[in-house]
Amino acid sequence: MTIQQLLKTAPVTTLLLVSFIGLFIMQVLTGVDANNPSTEALLKWGANALPYTMGDEPWRLISSGFLHIGLMHLLFNGFAMYFFGQIAEPMFGSAKFLALFLLAAIGGSLLNNHITWQGILEGTGQPGLSAGASGGIMGIGAALLIAAFFKISVNGMVLNLKSLILIMGINLVYGFAVPGIDNAGHIGGALTGLIIALGIGIAHRQKLVAQQPTSVSYQTDYANYRTNGNIYAETDRHIPVNSPINTDVNTTVNNVDGNDSQTIIHTMPVSHTMPVPTTTVKPAIIWQLLPWIIMLLISAGFVWWWQDIHNQILQVLNAVN
Repeated sequence: MTIQQLLKTAPVTTLLLVSFIGLFIMQVLTGVDANNPSTEALLKWGANALPYTMGDEPWRLISSGFLHIGLMHLLFNGFAMYFFGQIAEPMFGSAKFLALFLLAAIGGSLLNNHITWQGILEGTGQPGLSAGASGGIMGIGAALLIAAFFKISVNGMVLNLKSLILIMGINLVYGFAVPGIDNAGHIGGALTGLIIALGIGIAHRQKLVAQQPTSVSYQTDYANYRTNGNIYAETDRHIPVNSPINTDVNTTVNNVDGNDSQTIIHTMPVSHTMPVPTTTVKPAIIWQLLPWIIMLLISAGFVWWWQDIHNQILQVLNAVN
């Protein structure tokens, strides 16, 4: 896929890739080592680090998702974003896709900081730093996993659930097997993407249910029996649609006493094809807004989570001083 095609199909994915590469080029141009950047340089350019992120610089929760530690890290995440993004963005829509990536990146950084802080309290850990789009990308991957489960299609194609499970599993196992990988960031991002995608999947299923045509057809036949000027009506005899029905059948019979004959007129509806009304309704507004409501709740939860860790750190610092 060319850059022009990618920009047309997945504009947010293209912009994210440009931002990853652009930030890396700016780092290198200012003297940062392209393969082994220093801790000071990474902190300067927005890496996630517990004392800063949970202190007065919560913006690092987002900035760290665009920063990469070396060229290989950038290439790995860049290719993953390219392949996942060109599928996920058309499927979810650009706005949901961007919100999904950002929230997954934040969720990964928050889980990293939470585990780091718990390790410090228990005396088994120490502050470190993390960076990279891995948390956001794992969130997109988990969302595609849910999309495959709900059979959400893109360009008429449904994703292979088993293949996605294999890809996600390999990434998680790789993170635990290789030292220096931010496993908490991967897991936090994947869990965030999974929860958001559940909302998208449920909304998609409700949309399909609402779009199913509903048919309503009624036909009541009647027979008017007219005998010697008296009319007797028989109503509510159900006749299936399109069934062959005779119309206006006149029958002449003789009275048993030999008097004048009497005519019994059976008046029946003419056989014809009735139009079947179909209605297609939009799903209730609550289902359309469900993914955004879930993302709003997640955002509120993240704010509370950051505030909780922030207050714990302040309490410990005040106790020490």
